[in-house]
Amino acid sequence: MADTADFDATSRGLIGELSPGVVRAAGGEVVWDNDSYAFLDGDAPDTVHPSLWRQSQLVARQGLFEVVEGIYQARGFDLSNVTFVEGETGLVVIDPLLSEQTAAAALDLYRKHRGDRPIHAVVYTHSHVDHFGGVKGVISQDDVDAGRVRILAPEGFTEHAVSENVYAGTAMGRRAGYMYGAALARGPRGQVGAGLGQTTSTGTITLIAPTEFISTTGHEVTVDGVRMVFQMAPDTEAPSEMLIYFPGRKALCAAEDATHNLHNLLTLRGALVRDPHVWSRYLTETLDLFGADLDVVFASHHWPTWGNAEVVQFLTLQRDLYAYLHDQTMRMLNKGLTGPEIAEVIQLPPALENAWHTHGYYGSVSHNVKAIYQRYMGWFDGNPAHLWQHPPVEAATRYVEFMGGADAVVEKARQYLDDGDFRWVAEVVNHVVFAEPDHAAARELLADTYEQLGYGSENGTWRNFYLSGATELREGGFGTPTVAASADLVSNLSPEMLFDAFAIQIDGPRAWDQTLSIDVVLGDVDERYRLRLSNGALTYSSAAQSDDPDVTLTLPRASLPGLARAASDPAALTAAGIEITGDTAVLDRLFALLDPGDPDFAIVTPD
Repeated sequence: MADTADFDATSRGLIGELSPGVVRAAGGEVVWDNDSYAFLDGDAPDTVHPSLWRQSQLVARQGLFEVVEGIYQARGFDLSNVTFVEGETGLVVIDPLLSEQTAAAALDLYRKHRGDRPIHAVVYTHSHVDHFGGVKGVISQDDVDAGRVRILAPEGFTEHAVSENVYAGTAMGRRAGYMYGAALARGPRGQVGAGLGQTTSTGTITLIAPTEFISTTGHEVTVDGVRMVFQMAPDTEAPSEMLIYFPGRKALCAAEDATHNLHNLLTLRGALVRDPHVWSRYLTETLDLFGADLDVVFASHHWPTWGNAEVVQFLTLQRDLYAYLHDQTMRMLNKGLTGPEIAEVIQLPPALENAWHTHGYYGSVSHNVKAIYQRYMGWFDGNPAHLWQHPPVEAATRYVEFMGGADAVVEKARQYLDDGDFRWVAEVVNHVVFAEPDHAAARELLADTYEQLGYGSENGTWRNFYLSGATELREGGFGTPTVAASADLVSNLSPEMLFDAFAIQIDGPRAWDQTLSIDVVLGDVDERYRLRLSNGALTYSSAAQSDDPDVTLTLPRASLPGLARAASDPAALTAAGIEITGDTAVLDRLFALLDPGDPDFAIVTPD
């Protein structure tokens, strides 16, 4: 705790701050309030892990900062950072935050201090929404259509950016509310941060499709005199990701592959399991390619690291962290240990344990090890007893009966709570809540237990999960504070992705005996698709068909969002200018079979 180097780094280069540190939408509602973290002062209270308190103090630092001459970052405006790189006449903007409103506020602060430079390019480093969602706060679609602004992104960006937030977006969004503590009160007994950033903004999520895709390491692009050399890093922190080296400034944008914490290999909101093996290999490549010429490394979260020796050490430790977790998990996996067993016994080497930036504020050693096990071995640990277990409610009912009834379990659990064995109390009392959801004493005891587990968590997202669970046990569900599947994301669905989005909403049992066929014709791009429903499955093909469909929809490609909206509002078909020929009742039958997700589904109770 005596090491104040990170505090010096978060203050270095400060140019100006947003005051007050609040961003509002056009209607006046607050979408970002960094001032709500003003309580992060002095020593940590008993209700917050001292290390997490320290991290939150660092991450809550807000303002416009000079990284090096010509490169500036707005930090503390959202979960992520936005970077402004000055060229000969204008700007290259990197990762324009999550919300349109926060990105606009960050750009306003930059222009207040650095002048009204035009934006010539936007770069998305990867496909997570907090790195592109605010793009319409800094540029417009007209800017791109007119050729005034280029948008660069890694290969595969659009597919991954859109599919992640649409296919499983409802479930991910609900769990993200827990992960970031969006509904929790700010304060020592509530939300203090999420480790990677303080929380997510709640403004408008936007997307403008890239105009250029980067696919090879070493590819160079110069915009307005700004020379950028790209390093591809797919399947690391995101399935589509790239790093950017600026030779003229000896600066590296590490995207999200090297930040001041251990990152997630499987984020608690849900995602594909990331690959720590290739992650470490790409950081080795980073060192080989750029290490000798680096003066600074900055990322789209946290604060920069300056000085060649310091940068090389930082990248080396980050590299070794992911390599060690992967290799040691595999070593123990091959000795027969399961994910939870490995998570209990693995130890980081002293050099990694003693570096602040390797601590598990966002990812954790525990859940990352389990993710590596899952990546290689799947959900089954090989024990036949775990092959066909009862689902949660049925198992809970039997456990509680076996242990002598709900009142007996609660009474016994209180002793374990007094003894500080919070993990066991959570295990057993959770069974009571799932067996008897209205058991008031069990709900309160479980809420108290989650609260204690949250207070002791170094990991910001663990704390938020525990405290969000306690909140919903006491006050009821708070739903999904931020919905990622915005209109802009839906408008960027390809035809195939839109059909997939329909397919995963089909209520299979109700569709068992239904058959239908629909042709979707995109006249302006000469594309035709046949959709078929049979045996409860909606499939599609772009091959030529020998028979006629039940109904045909003819539309320009730009009207695909209208087809998406028609699922909940059939009148949207006509409003979108979609021509319908054939049996229109077929569409009603299809839309009646759609069963959209529930953004308010239960998490800590059975329903």
